[in-house]
Amino acid sequence: MAAPTSPHDLVFPPLKNDLILRAARRQRTERVPVWVMRQAGRYLPEYRAAKGSTKFFETCRTPELVCELTLQPIRRYDLDAAIIFSDILVIPVALGLTVANDPGEGPVFADPIKTPDDIKRLKPDFDAVAELGYVYEAITLTRNKLEGKVPLFGFTGAPWTLMKFMIENVSAGPNPNKARQFLVEHPEASHELLSILKDAVVKHLVHQIKAGAQIVQVFDSFAGELGPILFSKFELPVLRQIAREVRETLKALEIEPVPMVVFAKDGHFAIEDLSQSGYEVVGLDWCVEPLHARKLAGNRVALQGNMDPVMMFAPKDEIRKAVKEMLTKFGTQGYIANLGHGVLKDVDPDHLGEFIEAVHAYSEDMNKIS
Repeated sequence: MAAPTSPHDLVFPPLKNDLILRAARRQRTERVPVWVMRQAGRYLPEYRAAKGSTKFFETCRTPELVCELTLQPIRRYDLDAAIIFSDILVIPVALGLTVANDPGEGPVFADPIKTPDDIKRLKPDFDAVAELGYVYEAITLTRNKLEGKVPLFGFTGAPWTLMKFMIENVSAGPNPNKARQFLVEHPEASHELLSILKDAVVKHLVHQIKAGAQIVQVFDSFAGELGPILFSKFELPVLRQIAREVRETLKALEIEPVPMVVFAKDGHFAIEDLSQSGYEVVGLDWCVEPLHARKLAGNRVALQGNMDPVMMFAPKDEIRKAVKEMLTKFGTQGYIANLGHGVLKDVDPDHLGEFIEAVHAYSEDMNKIS
C-alpha cells in the first residue's frame, strides 16, 4: 500500500470545479461553495448498503471501499468537495495504541494513556506509509475516480482532541476532565505528548497531500473544553506549528502547498488567534454569530460553517430560510458553506440536498445583485 514518494509520480485528471480552493484563498467566486462534514456516512442508504457488516477500521483499511463511500455523496449531490472517508483515530493507532473495540461502536483503547510514563510506550518515529498507507492509497484512487469533478479533502484530528481520546477513552464511558486534569498535573508530559501528536499530524497531512489531497482540515473537536487559558498554553502553539511545518515540508519536497482549514469546535474565544495561526480557513460551529466571527477574523482568513446540524430535520422551506439568513450574514466571498458539525445519522438525505441546493441558488442570486 505504499504511496508514491515523489510529487512528480502522480498525474491526475484536470480539476473542473475549483470553487472551494478559490474561496479558501479569498479569491472571487461566482457562488458559495458547499460541502458537509461527515457527508459520507450512515444517513445515506447507499453507505449502509456498501459498508454492510464490515467493521469500521476494516472499512478504513480497504481503499476500494473507502473510495466508493467517498464518492457516494458526490454522485447524489451537487457538492463542491469530497472528503476522504477515514477517521482521526488512525494516528493513535499508528503511534502504538491498541483498539479494544471498533470505532463504529465507539472508539475504546485497550491501553489508554494514564500516566506520564505511558507516553514512553508510543512510537513517535512510526513509518507513515507502513502504518497509514491505506489512507494514502485510498486518496490517490479516489482522486483519480473523481475525474476532476471536485477537489478532495484530506484531514486529521488536532493534537488536543487526539490526546483527549487517548487519555479518556471517550466512548468507554464518562470520564469528564481527565485529560484536562492531566494537562495541569503533568504540564511537561502534556507538552511532550502534544508535540509527539503534532509531529504525527504533520507527517500524516504531508503524506495525504503527496497522495493527492487538494485541501486539508484539522479537526479540533474538543477545543472548547480547554477554555482560553489552557488552549493558548497547550493547543494553539502546536496548531500554529502544524500549519507552518506542513508548508515547510511541502516546500522542501517541491510540492505546491494546499489550503488548510482549522476547525476548533466551541473555540469561539480563539477565533481571532486562529485567524492568525497560518491556516487559510477557520471553521465555525453553529453556536457563534457569523457577524461576530467576521469581526474577530477580519479579512485575514476565509470562514467556513455554520448551519446547526439539527436544522436538517426542519421542513425544507425552513432550511431555505435558514440558508438565506446564513448567507446574508457571512456574505458570498471568502466563505465556504457547511454545517457547524457533522451531518446527523438520522437526517433525511433529501433535506441535506435542499440545504446544498439553497446555498448555490441564493448565493448566485446575491452575486448578481452585488
